[in-house]
Amino acid sequence: MNLEQSVASYSPPQSSIEFLKDTTIALLVGISGAGKDTIQARLLENPDYHSIITHTTRPPRENNGILEQNGREYHFVSEAEMASLLENDELIEINKFGQNYYATSMAEFRKAYAENKIALGDIDINGIAAFREVVGDAVRAIFVVPPDYQSWRQRLRARYSSDEDFERELPARSKIAVDELEHALSVPYFHIIINDDLERAIGAVDDIAHRPNAFVRQDDEARLAARDLLEDIRRHDI
Repeated sequence: MNLEQSVASYSPPQSSIEFLKDTTIALLVGISGAGKDTIQARLLENPDYHSIITHTTRPPRENNGILEQNGREYHFVSEAEMASLLENDELIEINKFGQNYYATSMAEFRKAYAENKIALGDIDINGIAAFREVVGDAVRAIFVVPPDYQSWRQRLRARYSSDEDFERELPARSKIAVDELEHALSVPYFHIIINDDLERAIGAVDDIAHRPNAFVRQDDEARLAARDLLEDIRRHDI
């Protein structure tokens, strides 16, 4: 089989699944501009956490003039190297986006477990769905959103050098945000964090990562706020 066929039929071995169930895992996702990268970076300053770095077949990119580095933003690998990881049952999940593959390896979780740390990762919606399918509640799935539509627009606008660039990209950004919010709200397993105050949001994620994977009243309130945000994006931009 070629790599695409292997990806479609892949499932991790039972030994990996059992290992993950004994590992504390917190996975972050969120719409663009929500602040999940900042939250993750701050949490990783805490020695309780180990960073889960994803593998990808795409080449490094420049972000704000700084080129991504292997082993920092991603493990950059060739398709042949990705295929080898797959064949050796070293991956937990793998997805294809556009022409590139993204995957999470067992090696990262072995490091976290050996150091008695929480495995913390920034992953996409499909990746979290794949993890949940494999190990269920062993994964704490955390979805970060901005507090409201205007805050979201302001944060997105700050990423662009001109209003023209921002307005040109906004429809595509909005569609992705709607798709992600719809998915997060359609399943029962996401803890939703409203990032209206960075320190509070960091504390909320830290609390979820350290306690049993159970839901509280604040989760219900956050879901209502996320639903309002979804409706506002639909109304203004879709």
